[in-house]
Amino acid sequence: MKRGSTVFLKIAIFLIGTSVLALCIFLLPKMGIEAFEQAQKGAGLAYVIVGFLIIVYGSAIPFYISLYQALLLLRYIDKNEAFSELSVNALKKIKNGAKLIFGLYILALPLIFIIAERNDTPGLILLGMVIAGSSLVIAVFVAVLQRLLRQAIDIKSENDLTV
Repeated sequence: MKRGSTVFLKIAIFLIGTSVLALCIFLLPKMGIEAFEQAQKGAGLAYVIVGFLIIVYGSAIPFYISLYQALLLLRYIDKNEAFSELSVNALKKIKNGAKLIFGLYILALPLIFIIAERNDTPGLILLGMVIAGSSLVIAVFVAVLQRLLRQAIDIKSENDLTV
């Protein structure tokens, strides 16, 4: 495999990571400040927004762990160590991170529904469902890749033993 394709994927991972980081640094704190201002006025929606923000920031942790594991996986591919236990472990961590993100956003959907209903923004519900659904698709896809890689490693080890 050419290094150009892995370099492109590394750049894409970097851009995704920086855009989510910018979201966590700039947009989400603004929402939190507005929620606390509403809480001082006695609005009940503020606690819902704070709960939503906690879930979003909580999902950033497995997201960045998964991004790091994807970078490690690309490094293994560059070193021609793609068919190794290290790759299987990286895929396992990516799968678990995607499952955790899916679970967190499923928990957040009722909060998203309350926020969207109060602010009259039904697109927010769709956004929450897209994030949950895409993380589920990623988890299933990575699980299939992990199983295929495990089978390839087993076949390779059998071939190495039969000389």
